[in-house]
Amino acid sequence: MKVCIAEKPSVARDIAEILGAKQRKDGYYEGNGYQVTWTFGHFCTLKEPHDYTEQWKYWRLEDLPMIPSSFGIKLIENNGVEKQFKIIEQLVQQCDEVINCGDAGQEGELIQRWVLLKAQCTVPVKRLWISSLTEEAIREGFQKLKDAAQYNNLYAAGSARAIGDWLLGMNATRLFTKKFAVGGKTVLSIGRVQTPTLAMIVARQKEINAFVSEEYWELKTIYRETEFTATIDRIKVLDRAQKGLEYLKEHPFEITSFEKKEGKEGNPRLFDLTALQVEANKKYAYSADDTLKYIQSLYEKKLVTYPRVDTTYLSEDLHPKIAGIMQDLTPYAVLTAPLLAKPIPKLKTVFDDKKVTDHHAIIPTGVYPSNLGMEEKRIYDLVARRFIAAFYPECKISNTTVLGKVGQVEFKVTGKQILEPGWKEVYANDVAPKKEGEEEEKILPVFVVGESGPHTPRIHQGKTSPPKAFTEATLLRAMETAGKQVDDEEMRELLKDNGIGRPSTRANIIETLFRRKYIEKRKKNIYATQTGIDLIDTIQTELLKSPELTGIWERKLRLIEKGEYAMETFKQELIQMVIDLTIEVKTSNYKVITVAPDQPAEKEKEKEEKPKKEAKPKEPKKAVMIEEQQCPKCKAHLLKKGNTAYGCANFKVCGFKVPFEVFGKKLTDKQIADLLTKGKTGKMKGWKLAGAESDTEGKLILNAAFELEIEQ
Repeated sequence: MKVCIAEKPSVARDIAEILGAKQRKDGYYEGNGYQVTWTFGHFCTLKEPHDYTEQWKYWRLEDLPMIPSSFGIKLIENNGVEKQFKIIEQLVQQCDEVINCGDAGQEGELIQRWVLLKAQCTVPVKRLWISSLTEEAIREGFQKLKDAAQYNNLYAAGSARAIGDWLLGMNATRLFTKKFAVGGKTVLSIGRVQTPTLAMIVARQKEINAFVSEEYWELKTIYRETEFTATIDRIKVLDRAQKGLEYLKEHPFEITSFEKKEGKEGNPRLFDLTALQVEANKKYAYSADDTLKYIQSLYEKKLVTYPRVDTTYLSEDLHPKIAGIMQDLTPYAVLTAPLLAKPIPKLKTVFDDKKVTDHHAIIPTGVYPSNLGMEEKRIYDLVARRFIAAFYPECKISNTTVLGKVGQVEFKVTGKQILEPGWKEVYANDVAPKKEGEEEEKILPVFVVGESGPHTPRIHQGKTSPPKAFTEATLLRAMETAGKQVDDEEMRELLKDNGIGRPSTRANIIETLFRRKYIEKRKKNIYATQTGIDLIDTIQTELLKSPELTGIWERKLRLIEKGEYAMETFKQELIQMVIDLTIEVKTSNYKVITVAPDQPAEKEKEKEEKPKKEAKPKEPKKAVMIEEQQCPKCKAHLLKKGNTAYGCANFKVCGFKVPFEVFGKKLTDKQIADLLTKGKTGKMKGWKLAGAESDTEGKLILNAAFELEIEQ
């Protein structure tokens, strides 16, 4: 018997159908020599400090640093997880072969390997590695199963990342909290990716706060209905500008140069996850987290390929399939028709095996998109149009530069004209994606060198502008390039190995900073709060907050993935860094942070010592804080999702949420808290169940699959 383990029940169902395992059992499908079971995201996690020693249960400065002799994993404490894991464990121990059908990425590999490790799997393991969930892709993947050992380096990188985050997060958070925090239960959260990201936002915030706007004046003039600007430096004194204006009035305008050059605007690259999140934020103001949620849903609906990717290229063996995918994009038939009329070109900007590792860029699968909500429809449209535009001819343009002078003062104007729209036809009824600093089309008249005539000069008054605050789009780009301002797509590709975070984790990092009230959003802009600024000011160790140094760690993790760097070396480097950091902070005299008392504490509450036996006066009851609760499914934090539900911060993987209204009743915070902590509410009347003739009385419970149901 072969046991297939998928990452989600829905994927397991699709695989079982294709393999002929159509008999439904408790927690798995069976048939045709296969048993197909599933996890639902993370089942295992690294052990917590108190799992290693009772001493680490209490937050004490003298116990730091915490360096386990070896790292262990444990099953997440949850009834549903425990029940499903026992099923997996039993199947694994009775089978002849396991097929790892987890998400084909680093996180998916880690999830499945930890489950197999915990289940003490001893049989051979194969790996299903696919880039989409279409029937064709799954069938082809099972025909080309890989040996699990081929992905040992990927697993090593995932383990190194998890251990690195544990070492730094657990130690630095306790270290800075105990040394500097004032304000009761406040926790100063430090993270390997989170802290340098916050540091970038704080640095920008300080630039904005320190900026003093200055007035300036420019000389402009209109000649033949075209406005020219003087090329001299901005004038800081109005009197000087007025004298300049008087000078211009005394002289005619003369054309000194007219240059027209034809050029091309290269096609936009295919989407990687970050580019998609950037575009969705610019166009629709979607958060990075929401965009990831929508594209993940489209992937699970078989409409697009695997989304958690950081490449904008396709593998060369996909070239023969492109025409077939385009043929199936029937909603875009008008756009694809010109491409299908001739062979699809094998463009170097699209196909490059050297730029593709585990997965290729995000493209449509060709499955017809139906019954999509507005958000998913918009994201699908971005992906589909970008895919089509990549194969269109380049956009041909004409750039014009005209120079002139008035007396001794030189003037300049530039213009751009689109000669052949090329790929921009794909966006004819939409807004074509623009590169940073790209000018709008402006057609200039033809000028002749030496021509001269009257003109209308004027003074333009302006003010210097502060640096722009980050948006989620620009912050994602800054994370991708470790803080470097890079507009060129080729250069960005080269810097990706040194970016901070991964495409799949950056959205969650930004959400974490919001949740911890280190940053806030005003309209589309992101600003550091005073708490966030104070935290970064307290951290004197550059290693913790430098995007470039964190980018170096990320590069080492990628090298581990490639088998070019040892996981143990990376671990020892982080251990030494944590030891050095602990010594430095313990002996430091940095400023102390006072945090607003209403800031929620994080998962692990501060515990100085064991409570004394003598009775203490009772404290007044505190308001229920749902966002302090853990997700019962994966132990992540909960977030308020608009005005409709509380959902897991890791919703894109976990999928857990509790609506504010269910079965016709609005839930109180107390009832939601009971549901999260106890798995059920008290007995209530008035539940409205489908098919029931009258209202039902009973308890609202979370069943083993983390779904809501009524227990009568």
